[in-house]
Amino acid sequence: MSADVPTSSASAPLPAPPGATSLSPRAWALLLVLCGTIFLEGIDVAMLAVAVPSIRSDLDLSTGTAAWVMSAYVLGYAGFTLLGGRAADLLGRRRMFLVWLTVFLLFSGLGGLATEGWMLVVARFVTGVASAFMTPAAMSLITTSYAEGPQRNKALLVFAGTAAGGFSLGLVIGGLLTQLGWRWVFFAPVILAALLLVAALRTVPVEPRPVRTGGFDLPGAAAAAGAMLLLAYGIVRLEHGFDGWPWTAGAFAAGLVLIPLFVAVERRAAAPLVRLSMLRRAPMIRADLGALLFVGSFFGFQFVMTLYLQELRGWSSLQTALALVAMGSDAVLAPTLTPRLVARYGNAKVILGGFLLAIASYALFLPVGLDWSYAAMLPTFFLTGMAFALAYGPLSIAATDGVPDSEQGLAGGLLHTSTQFGSAVGISAVTAVYGIASAGNDGSAGAALSAFRTALVVPVVMVVLGALITALGLRRRKGTTPPSAGPVRPAQEVGARSGTEAPGPVPVP
Repeated sequence: MSADVPTSSASAPLPAPPGATSLSPRAWALLLVLCGTIFLEGIDVAMLAVAVPSIRSDLDLSTGTAAWVMSAYVLGYAGFTLLGGRAADLLGRRRMFLVWLTVFLLFSGLGGLATEGWMLVVARFVTGVASAFMTPAAMSLITTSYAEGPQRNKALLVFAGTAAGGFSLGLVIGGLLTQLGWRWVFFAPVILAALLLVAALRTVPVEPRPVRTGGFDLPGAAAAAGAMLLLAYGIVRLEHGFDGWPWTAGAFAAGLVLIPLFVAVERRAAAPLVRLSMLRRAPMIRADLGALLFVGSFFGFQFVMTLYLQELRGWSSLQTALALVAMGSDAVLAPTLTPRLVARYGNAKVILGGFLLAIASYALFLPVGLDWSYAAMLPTFFLTGMAFALAYGPLSIAATDGVPDSEQGLAGGLLHTSTQFGSAVGISAVTAVYGIASAGNDGSAGAALSAFRTALVVPVVMVVLGALITALGLRRRKGTTPPSAGPVRPAQEVGARSGTEAPGPVPVP
């Protein structure tokens, strides 16, 4: 069996020769199925964002209910991703992937059949929970099925590029399907999910039954899910500004109270849901914080752009979607350009380059005017896509590099929890800032434009913070001299070249 073919046990990949990057047809088949999952998630979110106005009009939804159609998914996803990632480690990655892909399929279909607002909200919440279990399982299948080093890096970069491509194409596809009827925005993912489910049954390797000592940490799972749900709810409520602030403050307070409770439970648990020492891995935490800030800035910027083009410029949803397609350049650049840059400069430097490009991109748009042509906007759109291509994939590599196979699901769960919280923070923050900036103005186009410019400061601040965190990691790495422990295995050599912290030099017996 070649080194790049996933083994029958997803927890024991064969070592790859240093520098080997080619994948066999079987390895590509598995990767395409797993990438199909993140593509499905991306188009699902993007299509619904375009279709919400039509759904609201057809079902006569209130503004609050229409907002919850979008927020319910984020709440379910952010609230259960950490638990979903750990469940993949403890209950089986293949099992979690297949079960929750099926749940996603069923509730997406139920959303398309909804006749009341509450039905849509429930369907979107459960679909978000399904994604919270399905996506970390898919990512951990990649990190445990491809040998650490160039091949795993390539697989993760393709995975990241597919995620971005799904969102970008979803904007256009959503605009087209909404013209046929908004229910197709729910039925189209059902068709894709069904195809992926059939393909997954044939390609995803069967794992041995996970070995667990002790029972499942139910108190820890309840505390973690409760804290994440309450904090996510508080973040989503930020977009309302000072309206109903006691509810927002109460959600944050309750969520923060549950965090030390969770830590106390984990310290006493015989088989903890999360091994707390894992949270002291500095490279992983930096990567997760970087992903939160970068994804938050990206979604915040995209949200402001949608408001600017549709509300201020009067563009249709389809015109807006087509305009933003240029940001989808990352789907091409991530699996082609980024692996070469990572191999030459290392993850950390490429991530920093992505943050710097994002700073330049968003800053270019700060002086936006009422009559800017599309040609004037295009450099920002392209640079934003390029920044995503440089940053997101290497952040995924850094967040999982050197983590034991038995905790890859947890590492993926932490990463996706960060990205979901980031998207919620980005959108809620720009919405709140825009609301505050536009309060009391005269309602003129100039006043609205000034509020848009103020809101654009939020993604700039987020990427500046992310760049500082990444630069700090680079500085610490340069100042650290690893101990000499004799020859090291190829995986550790690759980790050193890629600019991430490997588990440490392991003497070859």
